[in-house]
Amino acid sequence: MFSKILIANRGEIACRIIRACNELGVKTVAIYSEADRESLHVQMAEESVCVGAATNSDSYLNMPNVLMAAVITGSDAVHPGYGYFSERQNFADSLQALGISFIGPPVEAIARMGDKASAREAAIAANCPVVSGSQGIVEDADDALAEAERIGFPVLIKASAGGGGKGIRKAESAGDFPKLMRLAQQEADASFGSGDVYLEKFVEKPRHVEVQILADTHGTCISLGERECSVQNLRHQKMIEEAPFALLCEEQRHEMGAAAVRLAKAVGYANAGTMEFLMDDSGAYYFIEMNTRLQVEHTVTEQVTGIDIVRQMIKIAAGEKLPMAQEGVRWTGHSIEARITAEDPANNFAPSCGRVTAWEPPSGPAIRMESHVYAGFTISPFYDPMIAKLIVTADTRDNAIDTLRDALDSFRVEGIRTNIPFLRRLIDDERFRSGNLDTSFVPTVMSE
Repeated sequence: MFSKILIANRGEIACRIIRACNELGVKTVAIYSEADRESLHVQMAEESVCVGAATNSDSYLNMPNVLMAAVITGSDAVHPGYGYFSERQNFADSLQALGISFIGPPVEAIARMGDKASAREAAIAANCPVVSGSQGIVEDADDALAEAERIGFPVLIKASAGGGGKGIRKAESAGDFPKLMRLAQQEADASFGSGDVYLEKFVEKPRHVEVQILADTHGTCISLGERECSVQNLRHQKMIEEAPFALLCEEQRHEMGAAAVRLAKAVGYANAGTMEFLMDDSGAYYFIEMNTRLQVEHTVTEQVTGIDIVRQMIKIAAGEKLPMAQEGVRWTGHSIEARITAEDPANNFAPSCGRVTAWEPPSGPAIRMESHVYAGFTISPFYDPMIAKLIVTADTRDNAIDTLRDALDSFRVEGIRTNIPFLRRLIDDERFRSGNLDTSFVPTVMSE
């Protein structure tokens, strides 16, 4: 086992990783920006290093500074969390050159599956169903338009690198296509340092279903089941996630899990990863991409399987074998996660910054909270607006929804605005209660 792990991240996920390290008896190092000096993850870690000014580019994405922090603190491993360097091949390469372990997949797997076009090709080779689309990157505008017409409008223009809903544009017709392709390329380049895009057929009102996998370096790869993630805002960012997917039959669950494991094995994957699928109204599913990292919503899978994914990531990176085979994975109950963000729903979800004057999150045996916020903490404008994850677990989905409603009602936050009222509105909707959701749900609610 490692002796000291640097967490190359901030906020609630840094706190989550520190807790896992504490349970394993591993010392931790936090990094922070000047704006995050008072953040909870800095207070929780045994050591901390300031890596730069407030902006992400000056601090959390400042690779020389983050690498130097790992070196000067004598860290023998780095956990990147999600976002930031979690899917950056050059960061993992640099750590390897310094003799520091990267708690994530092999560099080759990051390169292969982190590039969405390359991942699509790998899925086809592994006999995973994929949405109709281009054969790799499209560059020339005229050739791209011809490819879009072959696929059939509407099409999605998607960044090959990165994720989080960035670098994606929907083209309804040939007339819109050139401008939207330029916008997608510009956003992709600004967000991920690469303007490469590829095309996919747009699936009308799809469900977004993802499968969590774990793979060790000794040949064992297992599926931890699926999560339903269709409740997404207009920027394709998830708002509510669930495990399991209530409307998925056992045959589909087995098929999707087997497809995810087959693809992971085909690319020599190790550690935690997520295969993302779209499911149409006929029940047909299609691979769209792989996230070669921990997911924000890993919590609901942990709740229904009893498997600590973060601890397993650390153990796998340290060379340990998974303690279970596929037959040992069991699912119990239903878990729902709601992302709490510092945004104003009444003002088109504009960011809400400032000092949190009151912070009283819900608690109880069915409730799990992940957050870095406390009364007196200042929400800055420099980072992602997510300030907490509220996770509830019950024996049935209906009971989990009731628990989530009560938890949201008792969640007291003052000094800033949050999306809690809007989340309450979503779960009160009969369409949510039915479970028959798709990615058009939130935009539809917002338009009503």
